[in-house]
Amino acid sequence: MKIGLISLGCPKNLVDSEVMLGLAQEAGHELTADARDAEVLVVNTCAFIDRAKQESVDAILEMAALKKTGRCQRLIVTGCLAERYREELQAQIPEVDAFLGTGEVPRLVEAVGGTGAGTAVPPVVSPLHLYRPPRPHGHRPLDGRNGLPSYIYDADTPRVLATPRHYAYLKIAEGCDYKCAFCIIPRLRGQYRSRPADSIVREAERLAEGGVRELLLISQDTTFYGRDRGERDGLPSLLRRLDRIDRLDWIRLLYLYPTTVDDAVIEAMASCGKVVKYVDLPLQHASDAVLKRMRRPGTRASYTRLLERIRSRVPGVAIRSTFIVGFPGETDADVDELESFLRDCRFDHVGIFTYSHEDGTAAAGFVDDVPAGVKRRRRERLMTCQKRLVTAAQRARVGERVRLLVDGPSDQHEWVLRGRLASQAPDIDPQVFLTDCDPDAAPPGSFVDAELVGASEYDLVARPVS
Repeated sequence: MKIGLISLGCPKNLVDSEVMLGLAQEAGHELTADARDAEVLVVNTCAFIDRAKQESVDAILEMAALKKTGRCQRLIVTGCLAERYREELQAQIPEVDAFLGTGEVPRLVEAVGGTGAGTAVPPVVSPLHLYRPPRPHGHRPLDGRNGLPSYIYDADTPRVLATPRHYAYLKIAEGCDYKCAFCIIPRLRGQYRSRPADSIVREAERLAEGGVRELLLISQDTTFYGRDRGERDGLPSLLRRLDRIDRLDWIRLLYLYPTTVDDAVIEAMASCGKVVKYVDLPLQHASDAVLKRMRRPGTRASYTRLLERIRSRVPGVAIRSTFIVGFPGETDADVDELESFLRDCRFDHVGIFTYSHEDGTAAAGFVDDVPAGVKRRRRERLMTCQKRLVTAAQRARVGERVRLLVDGPSDQHEWVLRGRLASQAPDIDPQVFLTDCDPDAAPPGSFVDAELVGASEYDLVARPVS
């Protein structure tokens, strides 16, 4: 069968998609990037916030329409939306032939063949069949700590990379143990469970042998790695092992948690030459009152001390964070506090989201007393503040010599390439446009020494130097 897959949501979901493609290819199926040519269409969905859910539903409906008019014989929906709203989707979109939850990745081949993954299939307990007893809506996914089978891929699991060849995401753990009031992830992904370090290192070595130059380590809380098994130095030890892999150039950490970024983690980042000076640290707010209602650890003062500690131990580090505005009970004074925090801490990259109620979370029962229009205006205000800060910082860098990783051609001109600094993660951060550069001399995955010659708000412009 020819299989086409649409992957939505975060890089963690993308890795699940890559594993599903690998399993399908190993089973003898053919992969296609053209949905109109696919005999089986798979939509791997996201359900984190309202906008992501709507995007997932729109994609399902689009593929359902294609099924009626094209070559598609089966439509399969996987991922967080399928985990969370399976029964509702089955009733409302009968064109879908099978639903696979977040722990049912290995069942894709079975679903492609039409022999499983629907509600009529009896539950079977085996490595490839996850027991799914009747459960109330929103119940926690099955978890190995509860004595039931769970799934996370390993180094021997086939993967087909959906990223450019020179970088890849590597999921080091699955699930989350935190109880943030706004977050549904623990109910969708289960409790935290780390992969064995040997498995991660073997996969990293294989990726490097295949041409990967940048490795991005991901999980729901990357700095919690190993602690579910009682390993206090799990991540620092893993970083030192990965740092010894010859063919890798950059190792990037995403999704760090403020309470688990300890001195051992910071020291490993500072001492490992291939670990880029980049910290992705979602803080969510800076008002102590809002943080308490969010059930987030820490305060503005403790966050400020953490940032100071990171910057003192890792000079030149780039720090990215995300924040939520409009959480129930948030006042104008709370937003003033957050804006002051942005000005004081000068983050390199910031993402700001407006709060929306999510079924199954503790905050779903809160009275949402912040009108939608107020949420939007607060977000716009904070993003305008951040934009001014970043624009000034970027312009101050003009004339600086830098080392760029080339991602590929741009759509501006054949001799203008897209690249990134070590301080920029793919897809989520701004980029650098490399001008006056022969694309044959700088293919994707190559490094180029350059001089920054311009700045346009978030993005930078550079020119090669000999």
